[in-house]
Amino acid sequence: MEFIEFGKENRDVVMLLHGGGLSWWNYRDEAELLRDEFHVVLPIIDGHAGSDRSFTSIGDCADELIGFIGERFGGRVSFIGGLSLGGQILTEALARRGDICGSAIIESALVVPSRLTKAMIRPAFGSCYGLIKKEWFARLQARSLGIRPELFGDYFCDTKAIEKEDMIAFLEANSVYSPGEGLRKTSARVEILAGTKETKSIRRSAEILHGMIPESRLELLDGMRHGELSLDRTGEYVERLRGLISEAKS
Repeated sequence: MEFIEFGKENRDVVMLLHGGGLSWWNYRDEAELLRDEFHVVLPIIDGHAGSDRSFTSIGDCADELIGFIGERFGGRVSFIGGLSLGGQILTEALARRGDICGSAIIESALVVPSRLTKAMIRPAFGSCYGLIKKEWFARLQARSLGIRPELFGDYFCDTKAIEKEDMIAFLEANSVYSPGEGLRKTSARVEILAGTKETKSIRRSAEILHGMIPESRLELLDGMRHGELSLDRTGEYVERLRGLISEAKS
C-alpha cells in the first residue's frame, strides 16, 4: 500500500479506505474538510493505480494496514472508514486487531461469499477487459457506480492503469470474502451502512456484520446506491465521522 496524508501531525488520526477500482480520491473531498482538525491518511490499496505492489488478498491488505498503523501511529488510530473492498479490508483488520481504531464506518461491504460469481469473473474479463480503456465504456461504468462527473477524470485515468490480473484478483477476493471470528471481539464503535438501492447481498451483508460486531449500529440509507454516501454526500459522511469519534471519546 501507498499512503496519501493530509493535515498536520495530530494524535487524532483518520484513515479512509477506497473502494475496488477507485483510489484515494474516493475520499479526497472528505480529507479536505477534515485536514484542519485531524491527520487524514488515504491508503491506496494494493493492485490499484499508484500502489506499490500487486493485489494478493484481503488478509494481506489488512496486515499491511495493521503494520503501518503500528509503525506510524503506535498501533491505534481514532477512526477508520472503508467502502466496498476497503470496507472488507477494514472488517478483516478489526477481526485481526480489534483495538486498531476507536471507531469505524463500514460502508457497502460484501460478506456473503459467492463461488459462482468468482467463477464468472476471469472468463468475463478475458473477453471485455479491453473495454475498460474506452472512455465511452468508462462513462457507462461511472454512471452505474454513481460517480459524480467531477471525479470521472480520476476514475478513468486510474481504472485504465489497473493491470488485468490485479483487477481479477481483487474482484475475486471481493466476491468470496467472509470475516474472521475475531470480529466479534472488537472494541471499536462501529457503524454499518448500506443503501436501500443496493443488491440484496450487500444489504444482507450489513445485517450479518451487525450481528457479529458488538454494540454496532446498522443503518440502511434510504434511496442510496452503492458507495453513494462517501462518493457523493461528502458533508453527510464527515458529520457521521465526527459524531462517531466524539462518541468514542466520551
